[in-house]
Amino acid sequence: MRERSLKEMTRGGLAVGHFIVEFATPGIGHLMKNAGCDFTLFDMEHSGFSLETVKHAVRYMEAARLPMIVRAPSKDSHHIARVLDMGAEGLMVPMVNDAAEARAVVDAVKYSPEGNRGVALGIAHDGYRGGAVLEKLMAANARTTVFALVETASGVENVEEIAAVDGVDCLWVGHFDLSASLGIPGEFDNPLFTSAIERTIEAARANGKATGRLVGSVEEGIAMHAQGFDLICYSGDVWVFTQALSAAVDEIRAGGRR
Repeated sequence: MRERSLKEMTRGGLAVGHFIVEFATPGIGHLMKNAGCDFTLFDMEHSGFSLETVKHAVRYMEAARLPMIVRAPSKDSHHIARVLDMGAEGLMVPMVNDAAEARAVVDAVKYSPEGNRGVALGIAHDGYRGGAVLEKLMAANARTTVFALVETASGVENVEEIAAVDGVDCLWVGHFDLSASLGIPGEFDNPLFTSAIERTIEAARANGKATGRLVGSVEEGIAMHAQGFDLICYSGDVWVFTQALSAAVDEIRAGGRR
């Protein structure tokens, strides 16, 4: 069965992925693919990953046929352009505060006439292949998927306008940063936070856009999908590894004391 592209995942239906912030190893894409993941979210904002690491990781994910979103370290065009030229299918940018910022991101992501991305062909992002220039530009514009992080009070205040920007495919909630920006860090049951989430989901639905977020447990993932989130990123490599290892070590020690 043909795998869905990221673009297709933002057009409806549940998609489940995993967050990579530490283990950029050659086998990580196949491990996630074999576990049933639909996509990976590869972090550059809070990790130590360099562009060179991203370039390697793109190849690992391509080998596993696993669509890859890269969270860029900033909204700056040079970060966006270089991540895309490494071959990332999806581009996530932090702290999108209003429609003007969202449009600037799209402008940096898309080639003319949809944007102003600098053209370099026959390199990593197009598989080092030749071909007709216009066809390549059109194919890249159709493939590249934009995830706008809504994680500030300003982002929520302007979320309807952000969602209406052509070229934005998904509103992704950064829940910890959003709660901190609202002045209630970690209070995810606070009415200020829950109303912000509801407003974001409604704005996305009204504009035919997807929503996504990171979750820390299976139960939270199920609940968030029921609430209206389309792309669910289940936990991250460091936390899954630590939790599984800790549980096994504790169990062995408990059994050894019997």
